[in-house]
Formats: sequence, structure tokens, C-alpha cells
Amino acid sequence: MSYKIGLVGKPSVGKSTFFNAATMNDVPEGAYPFTTIDPSMGEAYVRVDCAAPEFDHTCTPNHGYCTEGVRFVPTKLVDVAGLVPGAHEGKGLGNQFLTDLNEADVLVHVVDFTGETDLEGEPTEDHDPREDIDFLEDELDMWYLDILEKGIERYRSGYHGEDKAIEDDLAEQMSAFKINADEIKQVVLALDLELDPDTWDDEDRQALAREIRIRTKPMLIAANKMDTPAAQENWEPITEDPEYEHLTFVPVSAHAEKALKNGNEQGVLNYRPGDEDFTVTADLPEEKAAGLEQIREFVTEFGGTGVQQALETALFEELGAIAVFPGARKPQEDGTFLQDCFVLPDGSTAEDFAYFLHTDIGEGFLHAHDVRTERQIGADTELDHRDVVEITTTN
Repeated sequence: MSYKIGLVGKPSVGKSTFFNAATMNDVPEGAYPFTTIDPSMGEAYVRVDCAAPEFDHTCTPNHGYCTEGVRFVPTKLVDVAGLVPGAHEGKGLGNQFLTDLNEADVLVHVVDFTGETDLEGEPTEDHDPREDIDFLEDELDMWYLDILEKGIERYRSGYHGEDKAIEDDLAEQMSAFKINADEIKQVVLALDLELDPDTWDDEDRQALAREIRIRTKPMLIAANKMDTPAAQENWEPITEDPEYEHLTFVPVSAHAEKALKNGNEQGVLNYRPGDEDFTVTADLPEEKAAGLEQIREFVTEFGGTGVQQALETALFEELGAIAVFPGARKPQEDGTFLQDCFVLPDGSTAEDFAYFLHTDIGEGFLHAHDVRTERQIGADTELDHRDVVEITTTN
């Protein structure tokens, strides 16, 4: 599988700038609503410490690239358009927005932490970024609740027989969210509810929809424009608010990331995405040099521009994915070595990895080797992040 990170947010918060900074695609940017109308798909990268130096070799990536021992592994980034109040009711681009959003495995919600854009994306002053966070969560919760209610109606109708459990009907109704009956049962019991929807009141159903949403659609907040005093003033009060304990926040300046990548492409500075510093390599006009020094102050203080950090936190922490290298201890005869690095779900086994590589490899699976330890591992051995695994198969 190939994971998709969904980029969401109200208009004019810098979402397209973030997308362009991460992918270096030419998606229109502008301080007006619906700059993005259709979802844009791009290739972004997440960093993984390359395993090749441990074997005293140099890797030869098929996909992505490697620089100074850091492997940049491709992942899909989707700029989802159409978030406006009432999206779950079909307002704006609501229905298409929800469809595109549901195809994402994890969400990065870009929020203008300066508070200088209102809920419609229009310029304003003293807007509380909390409203943006609540607004998206509320829209998603109402969307989930609507589908949950249909599952309850399905159960009450007895369409599948009187002996069918509520969790079975809810799982069928909510299958698009990749949740099964056992997982729904766990959520219901975790909320101290009975497995009988007739005992649930409005508040119970809302709580259930919200908890299912939190578990099936992980979300990270990209606190954008954190290179400004206004955003920095909002950081501590919001991130320490108990209401948001379930959320992870990453300080971001999409504008700074785009500027540094542009400078690197133009040859006026050296910058590796995600680094907390860069080197200017050309004489620049005073104004541009001063602008870069302001960016340097920000990336030094915050450990980077936050764009890479947001993507990696979303994928490896919120989603819990792992990166695995298929390979051997020495290069092939043609000199290739550790050509691939794949992102898999946490808990993936050696046999899962074999099937991921190819169905034929999985069907002919005999055993695998942990290349670092040179130990044979069985089909049900769970893999760890950055494992280097060689598969032995009859096919």
C-alpha cells in the first residue's frame, strides 16, 4: 500500500503554500477562498536514517533520494479542497471534500496561528485559532454521526436478522472508515456504554461518533505562520489547553520552507529539507539576506521549518507506520544496494512484508532474515522501524 497524507484546512491559511513547499509542485497560491478547487496530489518525502552506512556501502535508491545518510522516502500528499462550515451537509464542496478526505490515511490540519483569517478565510483580526480546530473536528464528528445513525437504523430495522449484534451493523455501515466489528465493540465498551443503541442518548451517540473518528482518522495540527509574533503568542495558550490533549501540534512556517527550497534550487544556498540550519553560498541583495537571517532565527529556535516534521510526525507517530528496507549485506553484481525503502503499518510481520513486495513472493514465503543480525526470522515475526529484511521464497 502507499499511504496518503491528507492536507486540510479552511481557505487562505497557507495550505497550498504548505503543499507546494512539501512537494515543490506548482499549485496556485493566494490569499482568497478556494484557491484550490480540485484535490491536488503530489509526492512528498519523509526522512529515514539510511541503513547503508551500517554495512559500509552506499545505497542506490530506486525512488526518492539519499543525502548524507538520510533517506528521503516518497509518500503521497493530497491537498484536499472545500472545507467550509456545513461541509458535512454538502455546503461548499462538502460532499467531494468528505470523499477526498476519507481517502487519506492521516490528516494534517493547517491552521493559521496568527488569527488573521476568519472561518471563511477572509482577512480579520483577533480570530481565535481554536475555532478553526474545533470547526474541522465538529464537521468530521457530524459526518461520522450521520453515518453512525444510519447504522443504528439498519440495526433497528432487523434487515439482517434479529440475532445480529449492533457492532456488526455499525461496522458494515462505517466500513469506509476501515473499522471492524471488534474495534467498534471496544469503543462502545471503552465509553461505558451498553451494546444496545436503545440505551444511548444524543450525547452518547455523539461521543461514540467522535471516538470512532479519533481512532480511524488520526490528525495533526500544523500551526502555520509560527515565524510571526502573533502566532507565537497563541502557541502556548492553545497547545496547553486541556481540550486539545488528544491532538499533536507542530510549529510550522510553510513560507520559510518554500523560500529555502527555492534558494537551494537556485544555487544561492545549501539546504536539506528538515534541517535546522542552512548555508548561504552566494552574494545576495541586502533585503534578501536580511530575510534569510530572519528565517535562520526561526528554524534554529524551532528545529526546522516544521514542514518535514509535520509529515513525519503524522506518518510515523500519529499513524504509527514503520519504514522497512528489503535488502542484503552486500551490493548486487551491478553495484545496486538497498534500492528500496517502504512504509508499512505498525505490527507488520515478515510474511506481510513478503506479500507487500509481491503476491507471488508472499505465496512462496519460506522464511526471512534480519540482515543486521543474520538471524532467520519466521513468518509471524513483527518488524521494527528501519529493519533490513531479506525474504526467501520459492517464487
